[in-house]
Amino acid sequence: MSLITTTLDALIGTITLDNADKRNALSAALIDEISAALAEFHERKVRVVVLRAQPRAKVWSAGHDVGELPTDGRDPLGWDDPLRYLIREIEDFAAPVIAMIEGGVWGGACEAVFACDLIVAAPDATFAVTPAKLGVPYNVSGMLTFLNATSMRIVKEMAFTAMPVGAERAERLGMINYVVPSGEIEAFTYDFAARIAQNAPLSIAVMKEQLRILAGAHPMSPQGFERVQGLRRIVYDSADYKEGIRAFKEKRRPVFTGN
Repeated sequence: MSLITTTLDALIGTITLDNADKRNALSAALIDEISAALAEFHERKVRVVVLRAQPRAKVWSAGHDVGELPTDGRDPLGWDDPLRYLIREIEDFAAPVIAMIEGGVWGGACEAVFACDLIVAAPDATFAVTPAKLGVPYNVSGMLTFLNATSMRIVKEMAFTAMPVGAERAERLGMINYVVPSGEIEAFTYDFAARIAQNAPLSIAVMKEQLRILAGAHPMSPQGFERVQGLRRIVYDSADYKEGIRAFKEKRRPVFTGN
C-alpha cells in the first residue's frame, strides 16, 4: 500500500502524504516514496512541486516515526537518518517546492516544511518543534534549517517549550508566506504555482541553488563541530532519551530526571 499519492498537471507536480493511520509520520518507507516521486518529477522536468497532506487533514505530519529511532547508543539524527535525506532532496531539487499546510506540523516535519521554498498555510495550521518532549538532541543542520526560517529567539522558544506556533503568528514572523482560508487554499496554492511555472525554469533553478549555498554559509571550526557533537552524544546516551522514547511508545507522559 502506497503511503503517498502523486499527480502531474502540466508543469506542476503534487505529492500528497496519505498515511492518516500513522498521522503521516515520516518513516523511512514514506520518505523513500517521496524521494522516488521527486526523482520522477525531475526526469519529467516539473517546474513546481506542491507537497501537501490530504484535504482538511488534522495533522499534516507527526514528524519522525518515533518507533524507528534507535535506542542502542547510535545518533538518532545522524547523516544517514531518513529525514536528513528528505531535507537534502527538497533543498537540492532543481525547482521550487511549495508546502501547502493544513493541520498540525510536528517535530521533524517542521524542518521538512521549513526546508521547502515557499509555505502556504490554512488558519488552523500549527508548527511545533518537539524533540524536547522526547529527550532527542537535534542536529546542527536541522537547527540551521530553523535559524534560516526565523529568528534565534523564536527558535529557542519553539525548541525549549515545544509549544505550537499558529499560522497567523508564523506569517507575522516571516516563517511562512501566506495564510489562506481552508476553502481557498488549494486554488490559491495552485495559482501561485502556475505563476512560478510560467517563468524561466533555469533562472529559478540557479537562484534557488545560490540561495541554498548562501543560507548555509555559516562557518564553524572543527573544534566547534566536535563540541556540538559531543554535547549531543550526552543526550542520546542518557536515561532521559531512553525514557522519552519508551514513554512515547507506552502513550504516557515521560518523567525526565536530567540523567
